[in-house]
Amino acid sequence: MLSSLSLLALVASTSSPVLAATAGSFADGGNTLVSAMMMFLGNEQKVYVLDKAEGNAAQVAGHPAWGSVWDIASHQATIMDVRTNVFCASGMHLPNGSYVTFGGNGAIGRGGAIGSQRNPSGNGAWDSEYGDFDGSKAIRILNPCTSSDNFASTNCQWFDQPELLSMQKQRWYSTAEALADGSLVLIGGFVNGGYINRNYPNNDPQFEGGAAENTYEFYPANGRGVQALNFLIKTSGLNAYAHSFLLNSGKMLVQANVSTMIWDYNNNIETPLPDMPNNVVRVYPASGAVSMLPLTPANNWNPTLLFCGGSDMPDEAWGNYANPAIDTWNYPASADCQRLTPEPTDGSAPAYEQDDNMLEGRTMGQFILLPDGKMLVINGGLNGTAGYATETGQTLLYGDMPFGMSLASGPVGTPAIYDPNAAKGKRWTNAGLGTSNIARLYHSSAILLPDASVLVAGSNPNVDVNTSTIFPTEYRAEIFYPPYFSATTRPAPTGMPKTISYGGDFFDLTLPSASYTGSANAAAGNTSVVLVRGGFTTHAMNMGQRYVQLNNTFTVKDDGSIVLHVAQAPNPNILQPGPALLFVTINGIPSNGTMVIVGSGSMGQQPITAASSLPASVLLDTVKGTGDGSPSTDQNNQDNGASGSHTGAI
Repeated sequence: MLSSLSLLALVASTSSPVLAATAGSFADGGNTLVSAMMMFLGNEQKVYVLDKAEGNAAQVAGHPAWGSVWDIASHQATIMDVRTNVFCASGMHLPNGSYVTFGGNGAIGRGGAIGSQRNPSGNGAWDSEYGDFDGSKAIRILNPCTSSDNFASTNCQWFDQPELLSMQKQRWYSTAEALADGSLVLIGGFVNGGYINRNYPNNDPQFEGGAAENTYEFYPANGRGVQALNFLIKTSGLNAYAHSFLLNSGKMLVQANVSTMIWDYNNNIETPLPDMPNNVVRVYPASGAVSMLPLTPANNWNPTLLFCGGSDMPDEAWGNYANPAIDTWNYPASADCQRLTPEPTDGSAPAYEQDDNMLEGRTMGQFILLPDGKMLVINGGLNGTAGYATETGQTLLYGDMPFGMSLASGPVGTPAIYDPNAAKGKRWTNAGLGTSNIARLYHSSAILLPDASVLVAGSNPNVDVNTSTIFPTEYRAEIFYPPYFSATTRPAPTGMPKTISYGGDFFDLTLPSASYTGSANAAAGNTSVVLVRGGFTTHAMNMGQRYVQLNNTFTVKDDGSIVLHVAQAPNPNILQPGPALLFVTINGIPSNGTMVIVGSGSMGQQPITAASSLPASVLLDTVKGTGDGSPSTDQNNQDNGASGSHTGAI
């Protein structure tokens, strides 16, 4: 870790009571102090929050704050100092559990004006009022700390000194994706601009007069320079926050505009795949909900991507850097969903597959992978796009803009749940789910918490803090409790490890009889052990989010306990090295998650060992759970449950 770190100020805080959990409901999550444009789970106790540099009332080191840390137990936030402007940065975990963010905007002042001191290029170097420095090349690193640590220590603070550590290029709205060795690839972005990454007409798709950065680089660079990426030139204009996913082959799926490719990033070789059907754009500012489906032994951990929502506006309607050409808030968001398996194992060519439409059109909807293997979509609007503006090509005066600066309308307050294993036509439901009355539009975010609830925060479709407009700067946080919170009994495994390797000896977890009800055999046969990585969330996406189910068998004991024999992770292409939550689910009811480090904890080639053979499962017909208070043995119980394991081979 670098020795010189920026200072943390424990200056301001706020709290709220922790409310009882009701399945399907939203509960008060306190106040994040800065609007949660970005979030990530640092450990089992803390969520870190980042905002753009703006005029927040919370102050730190003599300037408005745009960083905080939110305590899971108390719902109390504490201000943190971040030096550079994080506006629309990208971010990712590192193998040791640290997090890193990349790029952002130049320094700005009140009302989004360029900072009072300018760089030779013309963007802001520093602002005398807001105190922010140019973040366009910044690399910021944070080592998450717990409540027992000294948050005044430099070890618990953001390192944010671009004069010592920075990217090779300016990147705003770039994408970060982790590689199998724990290093990262950084893709594209704006140099400067606004709504979309192009001028119109688009006569200079590669450079856009110097405003587009259609290149990629690595972190750490290790001598590797910047290279042009033809895919970004092809998708010019609609390639901000390109959707990128490491595949089992070690290559990468990249999707932007309506184009798709498999990319060999080591050799910069692009293999085109079919275009997105129905002309639906999923990247910012269309901002569809996009996620990898859960990786399980049943699908041999082979990735399938799900793309839902966004916008099918015609190309000319997107306008240019300044603003859209149409009144986007009148244009319905798409409800279309498509699946894509980039590397089919049956030898067939990759092809998009029409999936069930969402229950409503959504822009800025966000997928959260839940530990029961289902997928929550939350936040967003019925109409329009992400972004903000003071005018469009059709509404030329800010005073005539019906929703302030927002380019979206119709907040969707009711989440929905997608079941990837349900039959077609039956994959979506919102039955029993509550509705939030807080608009979660541009710059909203959500992330899975260790107790398997979901933290929802942010929303700020405004150039600076505005608490009086129709869609204001939002500081209130909420906790959403998925349907499994209706369970009166939750698994309570013991023996949870702190590290997971790639292959090697299996490990045992023990579930006491009080962790379940009914037949022990049935419970054991319907138990899964899963790793869920929530990722780095911003702009309706979670960079690095993955769900990986581990192979397991079991032994049912005569006291009603169940011993799970659990294999290690398959390989680092399936789950890159770094932090994840380890859950045990019984009949779809998750335990609390335990934070583990997957891999060596260091950057570099990860040790991979052959998987050890798991013991055969052992059933015991007369045993049942005591979660309902009943005894653990029942001589009349002859239910032998499921066949005995969740195993697969790579």
